[in-house]
Amino acid sequence: MIDTHAHIYATEFDQDRDQVVQRALEQGIENILLPNIDLDSIQPMLAAEAAYPEVCRSMMGLHPCYVDANVNDTLATIHSWFDKHNFIAVGEIGIDLYWDKTYKAEQEMAFVTQLNWAKEMNLPVVIHTRDSIEETLTLLKGEQDGSLSGVFHCFGGSLEEAKAINDLGFHLGLGGVSTFKNGGMDKVIPHLNLDYVILETDCPYLAPVPHRGKRNEPAYTSLVAQRVADLRELSLEQVDQFTTANARALFKL
Repeated sequence: MIDTHAHIYATEFDQDRDQVVQRALEQGIENILLPNIDLDSIQPMLAAEAAYPEVCRSMMGLHPCYVDANVNDTLATIHSWFDKHNFIAVGEIGIDLYWDKTYKAEQEMAFVTQLNWAKEMNLPVVIHTRDSIEETLTLLKGEQDGSLSGVFHCFGGSLEEAKAINDLGFHLGLGGVSTFKNGGMDKVIPHLNLDYVILETDCPYLAPVPHRGKRNEPAYTSLVAQRVADLRELSLEQVDQFTTANARALFKL
């Protein structure tokens, strides 16, 4: 299995990161993919990748929640990292209108800018959307020339939204929300196109049931896989097989 979205470089894991990675390996999680969020996360992320080179692979991007008035300078620094290191994706990028719409225009500009980097570098993108699926899809449609690929991470939307995302050639990252009783995903997962489904935790956030409300970790990817298996009436092995194949193909692992 592959946890396609994990922030194990976060301070929440500073006391027991080795054990966290060990538990993931014991659960059959072979790769943990690390999205960048801002300038401060770059060094901790690269340190985590260096500590577990067989397991962790890093991405580079600017998360929409860290877009501010200095966005142009920040993007220039983020972009400069692609010349210094081999990243597997442009991410985590996107639009977030949940907390604050002050920098909505800057968020949109940063998103489109990073989509264009992905096209130039032939890399997939990892997209964060919160209260912004419509805006994100509109911008993505405008930029999709057939060369963009990637994933809408932490997908918790409707079947219509899933189809619109798949129609653009994009994957859906299923995580802890898929296990929530009130998440509504029990109505959506049975009908998803499995060619576009990958697994993730988004740890330390959004831990799946029965750990909801506690710190999430990559080992819990298997709980998400089991939920998908139950809802699709498949074996855990089958879900492991197709989600791993999808993730390997998308991220060229």
